[in-house]
Amino acid sequence: MFQPKLTLVIGFVAFATLACAQYTIQPKPITEGSSLVFTKEQIFDLRVHSHGMSFGYTKAEIKTWYKTTYSYFDIGSLRNAREHSQNFKFFNQGIFQESSKAFVYGKKNSLYALRAGIGKRRSFSEKARKKSIVVGMSYEYGVTLGLLKPYYLKLTRFIDGGAEQEISVEKYSEENHDLFLDETLIFGGAEFRHGLSELKLRPGVHGKIGMNFAWGNVDRIIKAVEVGIMGDFFLSSVPIMVEGPNRPYFLNLYLTAQFGKRS
Repeated sequence: MFQPKLTLVIGFVAFATLACAQYTIQPKPITEGSSLVFTKEQIFDLRVHSHGMSFGYTKAEIKTWYKTTYSYFDIGSLRNAREHSQNFKFFNQGIFQESSKAFVYGKKNSLYALRAGIGKRRSFSEKARKKSIVVGMSYEYGVTLGLLKPYYLKLTRFIDGGAEQEISVEKYSEENHDLFLDETLIFGGAEFRHGLSELKLRPGVHGKIGMNFAWGNVDRIIKAVEVGIMGDFFLSSVPIMVEGPNRPYFLNLYLTAQFGKRS
């Protein structure tokens, strides 16, 4: 499944690069005499990828019209490929009436990633018209701090083995293995707050490479999209699912929307 997606992205990037080279990239400055000289950029990123999403902030220094260096920070989620959300839409008629929430069957931990690092972006032109597209390539690398949070479910338990039931909020353990994996006894997912005091750290590294498409580079306002490949690599397997496979790495195709300003 990954290979066709990768081929599609590479094909799109190649086509877009050729198209922009023919119609929008200008080899020389066309705003002669302009008094606007930008040296800094501040950018907010919203990224979706094959195994989750992230939100980030980038602070960049414009070295030349061709080259920009930057540092960045982002926070987001990473999912196992076997995670699938479902909801049986149960309704509890007890004292605290409530409807069931969506849950992921067989999941025992959620993984969140804090990333920080440095990168470079190379543009394929000096300047372009305000309404043209500037094509570039970027790469970045840095450290990843994974936050592993126990995943809690609301499970139906029978009181003293009788017919009366109660809803119990539980995380996975060897003791409740059969109950945790019994779909007929899962009422739904528990609230996000459960497990916040039990976070565990998973250190690692990450890197990415992609093609960047910006709407002109003479504007103060930054509007761009980026598409490419990224990877997070941890020191050991990350136990997200009760029944594996659980791997120490996550390889993703990504699409990023960027908004910011130059100064």
